[in-house]
Order: sequence, then C-alpha cells, then structure tokens
Amino acid sequence: MMKALTVRPGRPDDVELSEVPDPDEAQGSVLVEGLAIGICGTDLEIVAGQYGEAPAGADRLILGHESLGRVLQDCSGRLSPGELVVGFVRHPDPVPCANCAVGEWDMCSNGRYTEHGIKQMPGFGAQRYRLQPDRLVRLDPALESTGMLLEPTSILAKAWEAIERIGARSHGTPRRVLVTGAGPIGLLAALLGVQRGLEVHVLDQVTDGPKPGLVRDLGATYHSALDTAPTDVDIVIECTGVAQLVFDVMGRTAYNGIVCLTGVSSGGRTLSVDGGAINRELVLENDVVFGSVNANGRHYEAAATALAAADANWLSRLITRRVPLSEFGAALEQRPGDVKVVLELKEDDA
Repeated sequence: MMKALTVRPGRPDDVELSEVPDPDEAQGSVLVEGLAIGICGTDLEIVAGQYGEAPAGADRLILGHESLGRVLQDCSGRLSPGELVVGFVRHPDPVPCANCAVGEWDMCSNGRYTEHGIKQMPGFGAQRYRLQPDRLVRLDPALESTGMLLEPTSILAKAWEAIERIGARSHGTPRRVLVTGAGPIGLLAALLGVQRGLEVHVLDQVTDGPKPGLVRDLGATYHSALDTAPTDVDIVIECTGVAQLVFDVMGRTAYNGIVCLTGVSSGGRTLSVDGGAINRELVLENDVVFGSVNANGRHYEAAATALAAADANWLSRLITRRVPLSEFGAALEQRPGDVKVVLELKEDDA
C-alpha cells in the first residue's frame, strides 16, 4: 500500500490522504517514485466539486497532473533507474480520432480522451505510479527541484508553436509580445518569449509580492495597469481568462497581430461589447485570435529543453511554497503572494 491524495469528484472538499494499492504492472513497465506535484487552478476546481471523473469502477480520483518523478524500474530497458521524468497528462481516445491517431491528442476532436488526475485516469499525486515509457519525458538532472513546472510549460510550448505557425502567413518579424497575467502560466509564457529574443511586457494587477521582480529579472517589463502597456504589440498571450480583458487586448495589436487565449473564463457574467468594431478591426488588420489548451509529446520535449536552458534560480523563485504531503490541506489554500505551490510526495518514513 502507499499514500495518495484523492478526491471524490462532484463532492466539494471531499479530499483526503488515502491508503491505496501499489500500481498494477498492467499500467506500464516503468515504476516511478512520485516526488512532487504542482497545484493549479484545475486541481482546486476539482476539489471544489466543479468537475473531475474517477476511473471506471472507482469512486475516488487520485489528484495531480503537474508531476515530477524518479524512475525506480523499467522492465522495457528504455529508461534507467534514477532518471527524472514527467508523465504526459492526456491519453488519446480509443477510437481514435484523426488527431489522436497521429499523436496530436491535445487536438482530440471527439472528446473521448482521458487525463491523469482529471478525467478517468489516476493522477500523479501518489508515492508511486506506473506508465509506459512512451508516456514519459526525461528531464535534465538540474531540474530536480523545479521539474513539476514542465507540464504548465508544455502548454506554453504548444501556444508558441501555434503562434509561430500562424505568424508564418506574413513576412514581418515579430518584435513585441504582451502577456496578461503573471501567474505560473503567464510567467512561463514570458520566459519562452524572452528565450525567443522578443521584447516582452507582462500585465498583472498586483504591485507588490514576487511577481514584479520575477518579470524584471527575466528581462521583461512589468505593468500593473493596462493603459501603461504598449498598444502596438505583435503577439498577445492572454493567461487570465478575465472576460473584459480578453476583449480589451484584442485592440492592442499591430497589423497582422496574433492573440492567443490560454486562460479559461468563468461563465455567468454578461458583458456589453461593440462586436462590430471588434470584427472590423480583426478583418481590416488581418488579426488572428485563437485558443490553445493541453499539449502533446512534442510540446513536452520542447518544454523540457526550455526549462533546461532557463536560469535555475529564477525557476526556483516561481515556487513560492513547498508543502509536505501530511499537510496537503495547506497546499490547497490560495494565499497572497502565491505563484506556484508544490506538494512534496516523498516522506521520510515512506
């Protein structure tokens, strides 16, 4: 038996540290020791009972999709004991659709995919788990304390890949990018922009705490008000999901601008917008607005490369709290100054 953080989907705050059986060998040839998971808004929404699906035949779901683990054993011989690894979150649907059939499960077109810690698959918030070797990506050993940032980085690697593909329709060279939101997704979006040699601006409403310094130390410019941010940016990466801001940033691009939406908005709020003006601007300026979510294996590999090239100290500062497994409740609290909260899975007596 082992310990795992579990929830009963659909029941608010029904979360506990459970004793669960060791993973079955049928789940994969690679036995992984769970080191840590990152906690994100998705986890908090599942704990709140808003969504989440347990595996077939089970009433509880092991939480955690932002993983970091160490290989204990691989019967296939493809991975070596001691290697740091991160598991892919999404599995392709069983049909499969045209996208899943070629490894683009992030673009699943029929919705029958499954996801670790979210939809019908046990998550990585356990002291041990098993996967097939082709469902894992290796990490640089230098990322031993920050590798759980890889999954959110993969989301941005996908977004940047799409931005660059769309940008290839014109012959101009992008110069300036605006990132809205200085949470983990926004800061990682900014990191990848800086790594591409772009002039990066980051907008967030806070004026104190770690976020302004993290942006400045990245070599980017921090803004706490939209009216101080530039209005002629080539690329916008919207990471907040704040409905009004989503529409506001559409009007801040240069000609041939690209707006990538990665934040998910909450429903139930009605806004008054000038749809005709938005349409006119998008058409006459050849602008593109698109949404991006999830990632496939190619994006995980790109994210691993990006993190390995990043400043290790800067990455470590993104993690503002590390919580031991026995105090998991504290990891599920949102506190002022939090950027990324990490739940440590390894215990001295494990």
